[in-house]
Amino acid sequence: MDLQNTDVNAEATVQLSRAKTLRLHTGNLVNRSRMKKKCPGSPSEELRDCIQATLSDWFSSTKPSTTDLQDTLVCSIPEAADAIKPEEREEMKVSAKLFLCEAGQSAIREAVEMASQMLTVSQLDSVSIAPPCAPEGDSQTLAHLQPAWEELEALVKSRKIAAIGTSDLDKDLLEQLYNWAQVKPSSNQVNLASCCVMPPDLTAFAKEFDIQLITHNDPKELMSAAAFQEAVREGARVLSTTDWRLEWVLRYSVIVKSRGIIKSKGYLVSAKRASP
Repeated sequence: MDLQNTDVNAEATVQLSRAKTLRLHTGNLVNRSRMKKKCPGSPSEELRDCIQATLSDWFSSTKPSTTDLQDTLVCSIPEAADAIKPEEREEMKVSAKLFLCEAGQSAIREAVEMASQMLTVSQLDSVSIAPPCAPEGDSQTLAHLQPAWEELEALVKSRKIAAIGTSDLDKDLLEQLYNWAQVKPSSNQVNLASCCVMPPDLTAFAKEFDIQLITHNDPKELMSAAAFQEAVREGARVLSTTDWRLEWVLRYSVIVKSRGIIKSKGYLVSAKRASP
């Protein structure tokens, strides 16, 4: 047995056990050879594999710390980072989709700030939001969307985001949001698994008000609580993870404008330990 590796794993386990918030940054999946070998069948499978691999790599590389244990534990792999250099920023388009697993406007600001910090940019070019699913049996309403949208608008006004978009809104709800909002949605993502052809009324409305319609294949629930806990358990090799709950997931991509190629892509994940 490698005694040094055992000490490292013990240190990482202690840090995880004491933390109240867990933040993960997968780094650039384009460059991570471990992830490039995988061909996930869905966004959910990709996210699960990313969480597991990032935790596993972090646990195997963590150095013993002499500092006080922190409430917020950030797990990232420095060699897999994808910071954007100042001189290349103008050539890059930074887009993100934020999945809110729990309601709460503070999560939106936290996710955007973490993405900006990890990518070393002052502003994200676009952020689309997938709010938490409405309570079972209820349909999505404008009232349900408004708190999250107001937080996005505040981030646009403070120049943290240039443009904001929505996900899976039908024509009526998109029109309600557009008429109410101070900062209008620039895009709306449509899941073609639920509608094989873009609805004509949605297409007409989007065209009239210059809203870009983008297709996607993300499930309504990107990751279940059980799937997240399993990924943490397998990546960290700890027995109990039931006290961790997923807060939000931000998926980002950095595209070279002139060439239309993806320079980097990755996930940021935040989870909180349930209160005793």
